[in-house]
Amino acid sequence: MTRAFIAWICLTFAVLAQQSQAQTLTVTTVTRQPFSYVEDGAETGFSMDLLAALAQSLDWDYQINRVEGFGDMLVAVQDGSADLAIANISITAARETQMDFSQPIFEAGLQIMVPSDAMRRPSLLQALLSVELFIAIGLAFAILLGGGMLMWVFERRSQPYFDRKLDEAWFPSFWWALNLVVNGGFEERMPRTPFGRLLGVVLVVSSLFIVSVFTARITSVMTVDAISGNVNSVNDLYGKQVGTISNSTAASFLNRREIEFTGYDSLEPMLDAFRAEELDAIVFDAPILSYYASHEGRRFASMTGGVFLRENYGIAFPTGSPLVEDVNQALLALREDGTYDEIYRKWFGARN
Repeated sequence: MTRAFIAWICLTFAVLAQQSQAQTLTVTTVTRQPFSYVEDGAETGFSMDLLAALAQSLDWDYQINRVEGFGDMLVAVQDGSADLAIANISITAARETQMDFSQPIFEAGLQIMVPSDAMRRPSLLQALLSVELFIAIGLAFAILLGGGMLMWVFERRSQPYFDRKLDEAWFPSFWWALNLVVNGGFEERMPRTPFGRLLGVVLVVSSLFIVSVFTARITSVMTVDAISGNVNSVNDLYGKQVGTISNSTAASFLNRREIEFTGYDSLEPMLDAFRAEELDAIVFDAPILSYYASHEGRRFASMTGGVFLRENYGIAFPTGSPLVEDVNQALLALREDGTYDEIYRKWFGARN
């Protein structure tokens, strides 16, 4: 009797120990602000707060395994070395064949981030300060001065206005040509020699060309800058230096649109390249880029265009995991009692 009782006690403790061990889950994640990151030595972020709420609801104990790459996180779920993965994991058809997902925990999508300078509209001052325009203005002045001095050569013995020495004639001659082009000249200073009259007509006609070139140059500078300098939508990405994360939903989207891009293994190298002005634009998850542009990158990064290719984030599990159903029920309860909305407002403000 005593041996049987002792055996029963030992079996009971063994079962309890096994249950206790089963409740200590391994959770894999990757650094993706504002969903999952470490601050002051503590796990924080939207996904981490949601995980803590789920653990409290389901009476879980868990340990975090933070990996370097997004792919490493998914591999840990696929091979069963992690009980679940949580961060900003998009639910896709391809991933559904390799793992199970909870119901959506966040609605997201893709967006474009560009350097802040690219958001500035071309200005008239910028057009006026272009090198090409300075060259055009210089050529115009040279033509006027040359035309005025030619008029001095032809008219100095026939027109009293041009009867000056060479060192005194250059500015009056230039001034005469400028007035001829702008105002049509002075009637009392009309050329008197055949060559002078022919030159005057040429200068008046050419003035139309000079003014049109000046106007066209300003227009072209502003138009070209507006077309080539800004990225406002996906269609503007062609021919630009675009970056994204390799094997992400953004990379798949860019491949489908046949937009060339540079793929990065993780977020930090891509942002480093962006800060080094090696990229004209980044296409990636909208909440990740928006958080970066409003915090660490607020001085040099801006979001442009709207959110496209809407997608949902979920919690990933090994295929056939018994945890999925419990998590889904707990997520519904968190939405119903307002806990989910409270966590959402903490990280993203009021929901639209």
